[in-house]
Amino acid sequence: MLQTDSEFTKTRWICTVIGLGFYLVDIVTDVGLAVKYFLVGNLVWAGLTLLFVVVGSAATQVFSYTWYRDDTRNPLVNPGGDKLISGMNRGRLIGLHVLQMGIFTRYYHLLKAGYMAVWFKSPGTAEFSREVHLVLFGRATDLSMLKLFETFLESVPQLLFQMYILLGHGHKSTIQCICMVGSFINIAWAIVDYRRCLRRSLPQVREMPSGLPTFVYLLYKLLTITAHILSLSLFLVLSPYSTLGMAVVWLAGTLWAHWVRTDFCTSKGLERLYRIIVGVVLIFTFFNVKGQDTRWQMAVYYVLFAFVNLSGPLLLVLVRPEVNAAEYFWPVTLLIFGGTVLGLAYLLLYYTVYHPRGRSLQADEVDGHMGQEREPDTMLRMRNFLQL
Repeated sequence: MLQTDSEFTKTRWICTVIGLGFYLVDIVTDVGLAVKYFLVGNLVWAGLTLLFVVVGSAATQVFSYTWYRDDTRNPLVNPGGDKLISGMNRGRLIGLHVLQMGIFTRYYHLLKAGYMAVWFKSPGTAEFSREVHLVLFGRATDLSMLKLFETFLESVPQLLFQMYILLGHGHKSTIQCICMVGSFINIAWAIVDYRRCLRRSLPQVREMPSGLPTFVYLLYKLLTITAHILSLSLFLVLSPYSTLGMAVVWLAGTLWAHWVRTDFCTSKGLERLYRIIVGVVLIFTFFNVKGQDTRWQMAVYYVLFAFVNLSGPLLLVLVRPEVNAAEYFWPVTLLIFGGTVLGLAYLLLYYTVYHPRGRSLQADEVDGHMGQEREPDTMLRMRNFLQL
């Protein structure tokens, strides 16, 4: 019997459409802001604004194409072995991803198949319906991972950079505000969507409950990330060379991912790229790259995180006391302190009260022994992927 929580519902389909809308707004406003900077002669700002868009898009295209390629080699996804995925051969896939259309292609196929499944349900057997919904969730989880890559390579750095321009140079415009709001919404949506897809796709963990637990988790992530972005923006106002400190954190995160031997990708080259992205994400938030018990690592991370957040305003007022007169300083400082304290409080609340514990009730978990049926590539990716 098909379980209700295993269905790709109409609500999930509508949420996918909304997610696509947020993604488009985020990209379009960023490009529009870069053009505005270029037209007024701020070439460095224009170049960096556009650079974040290009880097985020290029990285996601690489992973998207690789996953399509892996799917053609998976007999569970491509039983015919005809080297076609969703009617596309290798040449067409390469072309679409070179044109930066990989994510949009995935959205198109997911929404098309999902529409047929949820609005025009087939009269097939329960087992057939279950397989259809599993395929849909597989496509949704691939998209959620790609969106998370894009979020921490583009939306989060973009928000930090625009905050630096706003606070450090007093430059503000309508499209800049829209860009920052778009990045913020995209961050919130991508984090929650990824978290729910992750727990839904891993048979060994319980699904993340909706409602209050999801809301508490969202507040924990948004408050801590926002406070950290504001603090880092003050460090940049203090000195642009603060980027060297962020580079050190990135390098440490990348080396940690190498040290724990992440096994997310099917090739060594792509695994190195993945570990580089891990380092970027660790600048802004903690996550578990191996699915192991990391409570002590998380505790150390957030102690250092709180220290950095509280140091930003303090160093700025000591080194540049004239900022006391700036209209932004005290509101931003209060937001940093409040966001840090409340964010960590919501973290404790979530992991002590609302975090799903224990193993799921499913009995068909694949443990990786020889002779068992191979998992779909999406499940392997999710099993080995970071856990925010």
